[in-house]
Order: sequence, then C-alpha cells, then structure tokens
Amino acid sequence: MPLTRRRFLTGAAATATALPLAAAGCGFAPAGSKAAANPDTLTFTTWGTDAELAGFRAAIAGFEKANSGAKVNLNAVPYEQMFTDIDAQLQTGNPPDVFRVPYYTFGAYAGRGQLLDLSSQLPSGFGDRFTPAAWAAVQNSGKPYGVPHHTDTSAILYNTALMKGAGITDIPTKAEDAWTWDEFTAVARKLRSSLPATKFPFGYNWQGNGVTRWLNLLFQADGRFLDEQLSGPAINSDAGRAAVEFSKDFFTQKFVPPNSSVKATTYVADSWYAQTTAMVFSGAFAIPDATENLKFEWGATYAPRKVRGGGDFGGNALVVTAKAKNPKLATAFLDFVTQADPMRTFCAGASLLPTRRDLSADGIEFKIRPELSPVFVGQSRVVRATDSAQVASPSMSGIITVLKDQLDKAFVGGQSTAATISGLSSGIAQALQK
Repeated sequence: MPLTRRRFLTGAAATATALPLAAAGCGFAPAGSKAAANPDTLTFTTWGTDAELAGFRAAIAGFEKANSGAKVNLNAVPYEQMFTDIDAQLQTGNPPDVFRVPYYTFGAYAGRGQLLDLSSQLPSGFGDRFTPAAWAAVQNSGKPYGVPHHTDTSAILYNTALMKGAGITDIPTKAEDAWTWDEFTAVARKLRSSLPATKFPFGYNWQGNGVTRWLNLLFQADGRFLDEQLSGPAINSDAGRAAVEFSKDFFTQKFVPPNSSVKATTYVADSWYAQTTAMVFSGAFAIPDATENLKFEWGATYAPRKVRGGGDFGGNALVVTAKAKNPKLATAFLDFVTQADPMRTFCAGASLLPTRRDLSADGIEFKIRPELSPVFVGQSRVVRATDSAQVASPSMSGIITVLKDQLDKAFVGGQSTAATISGLSSGIAQALQK
C-alpha cells in the first residue's frame, strides 16, 4: 500500500536525569479528567505515527521513573482533529498541560498569549543544547515559548531505474555537492526527454500547508520573505523574483504533474509511489512506509542550491499552555524529552531529525534505511536560524494563505512574476497587520 495520508501529513526509554522534582505506566486521559486534576499529573496531547507514539510512550515511561509520583497522561488524536480540539479547549479554559505543534503554527499560539513563557522556568543556558535554527523556531519577542523536539527537512527521493534510464548516474552524495539550480534543471530536462508524456521528472511537496516548502527556493536564492525585524515583507527582491521564475518553469516545462500545484487536493508523493514521477521532494518521515511498501529501488539525495543551500525547518515543538496546573512539572517534562538519550531514541525510531547540537553534529542513524540518515542530517544543517525564525512568525497562518493564493495563480493561472511578487508583498504586509 502507498504511504498513508496520516503519515504523510505528519510529516512527525531514556537514562537521562530530569530537572529535580518531587509511578506508574503511561495512561490515556483527556484534558480536564479527574486524573489530570492531580498536581503531579500532566496531560499531553499529540498526534503521531505508530513509531512516534511509541517514542513518546518510551520517553514518558523514562520521565515517570526518574520523577517518583509524577504521571503523564498521553492523549493521542488524529492529526486532522488535533488543532480543532486544542483550540476548543483553549477557548473553554481547559487545555492540556503540554501539546505538540508544528513550527509554522507555533507563532500563532505564542502570539495570542496561550503558551507559557519558559524564560524563568528553564535552567540557564538551556537553549545552548539546540542548534541555532531550532532555538530560533520557538522564540516569540525574544523569549522561548516551547522547546524544539525534532525537525525534518525536504531532500529528494529518486527512482533508481528511471534515473538510470535517463542516463543520470552522477547523483550528489554530499550537501556541498548538491545540484545547482542549473544542474537540477539539466537533470529534469534529461528525464523529460526520456519519460513518456504521462510521467514527469519530479514532484514538489508544497501542497496544503506544505506551501511553506516553496520558501526553500527563496532561501536557496539567499532571500527572505520577512525583514530582519520580522515586521514587514522582504520578498520584493532579486531572490524573490528568481524563486518565482524558477518554480513557474516547473509547470511550463512540464517537469511536474500539471495537477500538483499548491492547491492540489492530492499529495505529490502519490505520483512517486505510482512511479509517475522519477523524483519527489520529501521528508525523512516517509522512509519507514516507503521501505515497507515500495517494490522498486530508490535512494535519496540533497535538495538543490543556488547562492546557498536552503531547506524547510519542518517538524514539531512541544509547548506548555499558559494555564498549565503545574508549570514546573511540565517544564521538567520538556527538559527530559529533549535530553540526548530520549531524543536519539525518538528520532532514530521515527526517522526524524534531532534538534540538539550534539546529536546533529554526531549524526543519527535511522532504524530503517540507516544509510539515508546522512542525507537528511546533512540537508538539515543548511537551514539557517534566520530562515526558521521567519517561519515562526505569529502571522504565519495568514502568510500561508497568501502563499497559496499567489503561487497558485503563478503556477496554473498564468500570473506574471511581477504581479506575483506584488501580490505576495502586499498580502504578507496585510497578514502582519492582523
């Protein structure tokens, strides 16, 4: 079977010592239950693949063992209802103590004052354990309102036979050797010439809220969509125009399926699983299902570069709600799950990338297809803090809508580059004012 929609949408036992605090197994209780009323009990709401949930259960068991009397009730919900539930609980004043949130959604919750400012809760130097890009992704007005639990970023998965059929055998094995935009275009043209009209060189994973992955191209051109103060648009630039032109060519040159624009209702991974695209931009989270379900030989390589390498800072943070009943216990839980052993166990099992400096520097070995780990770890290293900080903007939900509207007009509506840049710039400015 192909990759399940749930797994594609998500993205997403230890010996470490927790912060000192005051035992029993991993329970399942919704926020507001009698169990949650215990001051030594936390409620934690998340979605996740089977591997991710197994990782959370192992971390919870380790935390409870390290903190006698503490208990964490895990409430696992489908991704599709996750934030409807969270928003409703926040509005009624009965939210979970801790929940999981994508980085591109984090800013909206922090900006509305719904999350706990962790500045006075975390130990001195806590942020030093994370990469600069990761720590920047959980800041709001210069203060941390969460912890970066893991990340993921888009590299390229490729069909070995289709690549060889086009005479493409020199595939980059180092991030610094990634194809340039011109080289990637040359590869796409070779594939276009060798493939029948019903098949395409690649698919880009920018459908739905994945439209933020278009920003990878902007970053590769060394551009920004927000200014350095994160208070105004900055996309009206040579880099912005280059990114729009480059991505419009995907459609005009028939490099991507015509129905794979940013507003498509199906995800481009489906075309790669069906072998109608030779390559697909994808996160590492797809590796377990791909390994289990695909019957053809495939590999992974780095996303292209222009002025520099660039990628999306995907993945999720863990946050404490402002009305958490026991902020100290909740903060201790965040400390525990982001220590080296719990993070390594979680990321290796779920094919996700660590946010800790030490684990990122040393690398991590996925339990499934470990030989692909260096590709995704190397791709994550090109993400800059200046990139991830923009995506954590409190206005990101509105900016996502602007990106969808303007890029879809450019890709399938024939809108000019100049009009697209103008629409993006004015739309971002309006989103920032709301």
